[in-house]
Amino acid sequence: MYKCDVNKMANKINTFAQFGDAGHGGVTRYSLSEEAIMARDEFVKRMEAIGAVIECDDLANMYATIPGSDPEAKRIVMGSHCDSVRNGGNYDGILGVMGAMEVLETIVEQEIPHKHPMTAMIFTNEEGSEFPPCMMCSGTMCHDYMPERFRGNFEFNKMMASESIWNPGVTFGEKLSTFKYKGDIANRMSPEKYKALFELHIEQGPILEDAGKDVGVVTCVLGQMIYRVKFYGQAAHAGTFPMKKRKDAFFAASGALRYLHEEIDKLGHEDLVYTTGEVVIRPCVNTVIPDFFDFSIDVRHENPEVLDQVRNILLSLDGKEWDGCPCEVVLGWNRDTVYFNEELVGYVRESVEELEIPYMDINSGAGHDAQYVSYMIPTTMIFVVSKDGLSHTELEFSTPEQCTNGASVMLNAVLKADKA
Repeated sequence: MYKCDVNKMANKINTFAQFGDAGHGGVTRYSLSEEAIMARDEFVKRMEAIGAVIECDDLANMYATIPGSDPEAKRIVMGSHCDSVRNGGNYDGILGVMGAMEVLETIVEQEIPHKHPMTAMIFTNEEGSEFPPCMMCSGTMCHDYMPERFRGNFEFNKMMASESIWNPGVTFGEKLSTFKYKGDIANRMSPEKYKALFELHIEQGPILEDAGKDVGVVTCVLGQMIYRVKFYGQAAHAGTFPMKKRKDAFFAASGALRYLHEEIDKLGHEDLVYTTGEVVIRPCVNTVIPDFFDFSIDVRHENPEVLDQVRNILLSLDGKEWDGCPCEVVLGWNRDTVYFNEELVGYVRESVEELEIPYMDINSGAGHDAQYVSYMIPTTMIFVVSKDGLSHTELEFSTPEQCTNGASVMLNAVLKADKA
């Protein structure tokens, strides 16, 4: 069994944490930003130092490849993203890039024999922090391989027209056109050139830590649906309009949200999660009764039948009145549970057992680039433990030893795939 170098991993963690340092222990590193260029420059410098060939595709996805003994063999690729959310941590996404770099460096330095070319890569705009949606460029790259019912979410021209959240009027396509690492469409990952993808990532939850495990063998990405629940009231003066005559959209929404929680909890699925994380209120003036209120509800579970049970509860609100305010329920997003390739999952499980690292099988509640790539080529993921289960925060933390364990598991799993 081969092992990666914990000191080299610690150096990578400390180095990449500088690019977009937000001053509080984490980073703000939007895709296509100057900070993202710094991280990519470091990636290029380190990969060229071991003789890797750098390529970029038209979406600015980056590929660093070392040759194998068979120049005709398909590539085995490892990677993730280097962009972050605002005031995010030093591990989400970038660990998968650093782990892929560590695997390639270990193969070269230890002269490990391998048949297939090995590639470390960076996906562009996974977070969608400035230009939504998330997983934009893996989704666009894999568009033709996705189920028809939702591939339209990642139609190329639609993605290029995505406007900046911070600079309205500036599109992703415009910014991409002048980006340093925009390349050629011919360099995109494809089934003709690539054999398999492995993505290393922090768990972003507390399951591994609570179970006393260091590594998660990821079997699937959970199905997800996002609905918008809208209420239409009547605006009036807050100081003069009688309470009994009001149609307060905010008040109506609050009652409906409590009802949803009560009914969904009655289903009794302990592994079901749902969240209201975004609201819209109009006119949002303290002296005016709200005439419109809209909240999101994000629901995730592996079993589509469970998602349908929740869907039925949500849709039961549609067309009804709450405290005099009509309700409308609108689907915003939907994805199936994505199961990873059983053969690759098996290589990961064999590797972690042979390395004698405490592990467990686990699913992913969060979305990742790997879920879209899995429609195109065999794919799997590896999780490492997240302290206190925290992610998308500057408190995000995994020790260098935990990160190196994940990279070592990936290294050995990749070598098993190489021999298959």
